[in-house]
Amino acid sequence: MKRYVGIDVAQEQCALCIVDDAGAILFEGTCATDPDEIVRTIATVADDVEKIVHESGPLSIWLTRELVKRGAPVVCIDARAAHKVLSARMNKSDKSDAVGLAQLARTGWYGAVHIKSESSDQLRLLLAARERLIRIRMDLEGQARGLLKAYGIRLGPVNAGYSRKSFRDQLGTAIKGDQSLQMIFASLIAVHETVCIEATAIDAKVQQLA
Repeated sequence: MKRYVGIDVAQEQCALCIVDDAGAILFEGTCATDPDEIVRTIATVADDVEKIVHESGPLSIWLTRELVKRGAPVVCIDARAAHKVLSARMNKSDKSDAVGLAQLARTGWYGAVHIKSESSDQLRLLLAARERLIRIRMDLEGQARGLLKAYGIRLGPVNAGYSRKSFRDQLGTAIKGDQSLQMIFASLIAVHETVCIEATAIDAKVQQLA
């Protein structure tokens, strides 16, 4: 007899339902939102699960990957499509949603969501971090140029590249001998250098993963 599992995932706790191939409910319960705990809870009822289904959401990528690592036949399905089916059920709740998801797992009436590999996600996060650092660097340079104009100081063009050392060199030369300006821009120069170093390091990691 084949078993099918529906999991309604929440931040701290999951609602689980296990049905057989005829749709009869074999188990309804809850457990912590932890892959090991989920696998253990399912194993107490069924050790021959055909399919485990849960909806896409904030924890879906992590949970799918972790369950796959544990050998679970898990599928993440489109939450918007599932909502149309689940919302039609009487007494909608986490418990009833788990029942509905188990029935969807049994019937196959769902659209699976592609879960990207961890390396793809790492690359995406690195690119986002690099973009953010570059924006911070640009903001710092823009602020420095704007502040210096009040003193009649205009900085020239800066060489391309992540290090942007020529910007800090120009800035250091422009404020040399003026203790007030040196005090004002000391922290900005230090932060700018750190941001540039980190952006360069991230770029190297991106090239390794690409």
